[in-house]
Amino acid sequence: MELHRAPWMGPWILCLLPVLAEGQPLSAGEAAYEEQMVTGVRGRAVELSCGPPARAPPAVVFWSFVAGGTGPPRAVAVGSGRDVVLAPGTGALGRVSLRNGTLELRELRAGARGRFLCQGLFPEHGRLRVGYGAVLLRVLVPVSKPFVRPTVAAAAEGTPVTLMCAVREGTEPLSFSWQHRQPRGGPPASLVGLGGSGAELSLVPANRSHAGWYVCTARNEVNNRTSEPVYLDIVYGPDEPAISVEPFSPEQGGFSAGEREDVVLSCLAPSNPPSRYVWLHNGSQVHIGQTYVLAAITRTQAGTYTCLAENTHLQTRTQATIVLTIYYPPAGSPSCSALATGDMQDVALRCRWLGGYPPARLRWVSPEEEEEEEQGVMGSSFSMATSIQPGSATRNGSAFSCLASHPALPQRAACRTTLWIPAGGPSCAAAATKGDEFVMLRCQWEGGTPPVTLRWWDGAGQALGDPAPSATVVVLSTGGRLGGQDYICVATHPLQATGTECRLRLEVPELEVARSEVVVLEGGAVRLACRQGGTSTNLGASMAWYDPKEQEVTAGLAKYHLERGEAWLNLTIHDAEWPGDSGIYRCAAANAVGTASLPVHLRVERYPAPPNVTISRLRYTRARTEVRLEWRTQGTGNLTGFVVQRRQTKRPPRRAAGPWETAAGDIEPHSRDRRLGGLDPAVVYAFRILAVNHRTAGHPSEVQTPAEPPFEAYPAVTGAAVVGMLVATAASLLAVHCIARHRDTLPWLHNLLFRTAGPGDQEPAGTPEDAETATEDGAASAGPAAPGAAAAPPEPVSTPADASGDSPVNVTVTETP
Repeated sequence: MELHRAPWMGPWILCLLPVLAEGQPLSAGEAAYEEQMVTGVRGRAVELSCGPPARAPPAVVFWSFVAGGTGPPRAVAVGSGRDVVLAPGTGALGRVSLRNGTLELRELRAGARGRFLCQGLFPEHGRLRVGYGAVLLRVLVPVSKPFVRPTVAAAAEGTPVTLMCAVREGTEPLSFSWQHRQPRGGPPASLVGLGGSGAELSLVPANRSHAGWYVCTARNEVNNRTSEPVYLDIVYGPDEPAISVEPFSPEQGGFSAGEREDVVLSCLAPSNPPSRYVWLHNGSQVHIGQTYVLAAITRTQAGTYTCLAENTHLQTRTQATIVLTIYYPPAGSPSCSALATGDMQDVALRCRWLGGYPPARLRWVSPEEEEEEEQGVMGSSFSMATSIQPGSATRNGSAFSCLASHPALPQRAACRTTLWIPAGGPSCAAAATKGDEFVMLRCQWEGGTPPVTLRWWDGAGQALGDPAPSATVVVLSTGGRLGGQDYICVATHPLQATGTECRLRLEVPELEVARSEVVVLEGGAVRLACRQGGTSTNLGASMAWYDPKEQEVTAGLAKYHLERGEAWLNLTIHDAEWPGDSGIYRCAAANAVGTASLPVHLRVERYPAPPNVTISRLRYTRARTEVRLEWRTQGTGNLTGFVVQRRQTKRPPRRAAGPWETAAGDIEPHSRDRRLGGLDPAVVYAFRILAVNHRTAGHPSEVQTPAEPPFEAYPAVTGAAVVGMLVATAASLLAVHCIARHRDTLPWLHNLLFRTAGPGDQEPAGTPEDAETATEDGAASAGPAAPGAAAAPPEPVSTPADASGDSPVNVTVTETP
């Protein structure tokens, strides 16, 4: 639609701003519409043009804004030429100005994000054409300077560390990049391979190469910013120390040095923070520092040198040990031990003293030989010595010594061992594995020198497993027959002539029940108790109860309740039913060897029967839709209520009677009557009643048919007659009253009813017709004289004794005034 250009009045058109404040479009028929998308940056300027740039500026333009792109629009600006009016509240969009139809937003704010609607009148070929446009403005927020936040400032090597690159603001999508610089300088390195392409940099696990400065760069389509460097310290170590010895004289198993030489021991263990070094000589601290100088070393300084490196921050330690051999006698003293040998009949005495140069000479001596002055060399050896002592020739508590000699020793060294048998005897135990797949037999007897040798045997004399000192275990499969088998653990010692044994018998569980037969009334609760008895080996037997249907009773059933102990299992049966819960209940126990069970007979007896009931009255009501039932009880018994049943009788006669149905089943035990409705008047019903208790019902009463209701017409007829008489009397009184008040209107009727006859008013009846007329008039006048009164029957004046039916009868009528 085109509009002819009219003389333009700029200020006048501005009056349309209130009309267009809500963004209502101008009605212009077919108008041009354009839509575009513009991107702006917060804090900067953006221009929104109404229509394409090649089009002439609009003569009149209206701008409105829809926040977020949805919702009602609100006015922003309207302009005509140089006349511009800005709507209130445009400051939330930035510094708004309108020039030549173009809306310019300086210092753009984030609230300007949304849809700007433009409505304008564009000059075209001497006319004004209406045009519409929509500009979807995206406001981009520059990314702020990021900052790096590590989960920890100093992380232990091997633990996960995450560095977060966070920005306070910035339009998404954001991209992040990471750079890492070594602590002591060097070019920065990219960390893309370590997951450094996102806002999180995960060092899993962190190692010492990850220590250094970290820089994060955040980018979006507006700008990019780089964070300040953040230092991540990786605490590690100490690593295993490396010990160097000067002068370098390696030997098998360590280093060696001559006496009186200067020896320098150095230790290096990488660590952050640097390690603290402690030197130990044969387990004793001798120096603190990385280097230990032994000036003029002596034979007493030979042995093991341990470098202990400690990280004081992590509280971790590592150590390395070397053996420094000095040409001197072995350190310490010889060690003695004793072992059984020769099919457990002899004792092997062993003496050991390693080290020294030359090696120490060792030999075993008895207490008597130790006291001798002479020190022979027969039977001696270097560093290690073994002597076989017959067990039968050695008494319990005998002591033997190992003598050690060395040229550098001022006196001889010795170690001593005492051969003895432990007190008591072996102890046996058996246990089943999970699932009862295997049975473990364990035999133990601690102590003794040498230790006691133990071995398992079965009842047939077959050896089980290998002999072992102090303790032995044999595993048996439950697939075989283990029940009732004996197993023997034999303990032997060289100083003991005969072995000591302990026996173990694997048996199936033994059960005991409190009572083999239990009686309970129906509806009650009963407890069946079962426990394990006997002294058989405890193999962790599992117990269970089975119902009369041989189904296992589980804890989830509501009717049953299980109480379980270490060696007992009780079953409680709630709300016992007759005869369903009666029967044989079985308590069973099973272990890895076998199973056992005991039956318990549960007898559930019926609840005492309720009393009998007889019907004392059963009668229909007048409408035959209800009956009134009364009853009474006979005898005693448990009673909780009554049930009334009904059914149709045989009607027609050849049809069978219908089934009994419950007419009332919620009758209280103290009630003795009930009104029952819902009956069909055309059907003949039969009723009976029976008493019930918690579990049983009594014998039903005799069957009765309701009696007919009594006849009640006499009271109705009498009442109707009385009402009719009252109505007639009232009507007569009203008529008499009306005639008395209207004497002039009805004179003849008034004279008939109210005229009083005088002495001379009666005329003699001269003719039979006159007499009949007079008689009729007199009867008519006498009738209403006493309304409502009972008239006495007229009596004849005279009645002949022989008067026949055809003879005339003389009647005298007497009129009573």
